[in-house]
Amino acid sequence: MSRNRFVALSVVVDAVVVNAGFVLAFLLRFSGQLPSFNFRAYLLLSPVLTLFYLGGAWAYGLYQPERSDTAWAVSRRVVAVVTVGTLMTAAVAFFGSTRTASFARSTILLAWALDVILLISWRLILMRVGRVNWPRQRVLIVGVGATSVELAREVARRDRWGWTLAGLIDPSTDLGHEPPAEAGGFPVLGVARDVARIAAEQRASRVIVVSPIALRELMESFVLTNEVRVRVDVVPELYEIFIGTVDAIVGDVPLVEITRATVPQYFAALKRVVDVIGALVLLVVTSPLLLVAGIAVAINDGLPVFFSQERLGKGMKPFRIHKLRTMVKDAEEASGPSLADEDDSRITRVGRSLRRFRIDELPQLVNVLAGDMSFVGPRPERPFFAEQYLAAVPGYRERFRVKPGVTGLAQVSGGYATTSERKLKYDLIYMYHQNLAMDIQIVVETLRVVLTGRGAR
Repeated sequence: MSRNRFVALSVVVDAVVVNAGFVLAFLLRFSGQLPSFNFRAYLLLSPVLTLFYLGGAWAYGLYQPERSDTAWAVSRRVVAVVTVGTLMTAAVAFFGSTRTASFARSTILLAWALDVILLISWRLILMRVGRVNWPRQRVLIVGVGATSVELAREVARRDRWGWTLAGLIDPSTDLGHEPPAEAGGFPVLGVARDVARIAAEQRASRVIVVSPIALRELMESFVLTNEVRVRVDVVPELYEIFIGTVDAIVGDVPLVEITRATVPQYFAALKRVVDVIGALVLLVVTSPLLLVAGIAVAINDGLPVFFSQERLGKGMKPFRIHKLRTMVKDAEEASGPSLADEDDSRITRVGRSLRRFRIDELPQLVNVLAGDMSFVGPRPERPFFAEQYLAAVPGYRERFRVKPGVTGLAQVSGGYATTSERKLKYDLIYMYHQNLAMDIQIVVETLRVVLTGRGAR
């Protein structure tokens, strides 16, 4: 079964099962009857209650097979989902209108127990009936030692949960090294330097690295700079457990994922709503300023007023960015693509003022509305320079996993001429720790720069 079908099936069955649990609770509570007054309150609330439970299932990873790959993992997550859903149901029922307040309290508690049993049961039953009911995960294990063989056996035991072992990879980076044909009875498919090719050929969806730190760094470079996108887990050393978070335990071997999603999907959706509303409001509020700035550009250096240039967005997808023109016409005709600096002679007198107060960036609100950019994120890079940074800066491709932003942590923290390596560090810090509070802080810092004309660019 494909992942999309698994998610669709899970959502539909969960919606039916959750409501079936409530109906059964009413029948048990009222001796096989469905009292009209109490049951009407449930019917009024059922769409909202269903969304509560489905949202909880999504947030707790029930629709991510990698996070629910054992009976214990499924049970633990279901209990959390149903508990949260029950608390939200109780809150709505208790503090709602008179019609909804007639929702029987004891029925809610009984529904908790029934929903826990039903949501766990349908998953376990389908898993027992046929292996095709769980999305497949093809796993490569980097390592040929005892721990690697132990993991391989554990993966083989989880075949009913959709796990399939593609094979092992010899961790050696020695160019003259010949890998063994097998380890512990499992095939060895090649060596570490060929892991990207092997992952593509085997259509692997997960790579587990059991190796020294040096090889782990090699794997991180592969993950961040190669086109093959797979989940990569490493077996952590003790000190890494102290400073990190264990994401999974396979058998009795802890794993740390190094390719996790940068943000939860709900935050990305919320951020998009804020982007659209904020861009619309700011375009209306700043339209007089844009008009005045455009006239000033035209008087100072003629037309055109606006400047459009190709940049790379999420997934390195190209798009056209829009700005007020701050440089002389055809600024790169003689020099070719080049980065601007604070004392760049190509910047016009009006352009310098626009840059100082970030007024030239306002047309990018159109890019935000179009969905090419967000308010906060890594700054969009030009293809010419991106190619250079991809070749020279390890991990630079990682910044393209999110939408670029009108402003970002690197812009309010680093200097205008800071290096691409340092900007990347700021970008990665933001990407993996972003939240609403951080976004607000970056926007406030950006406003400080706009209002004072001072600070990082």
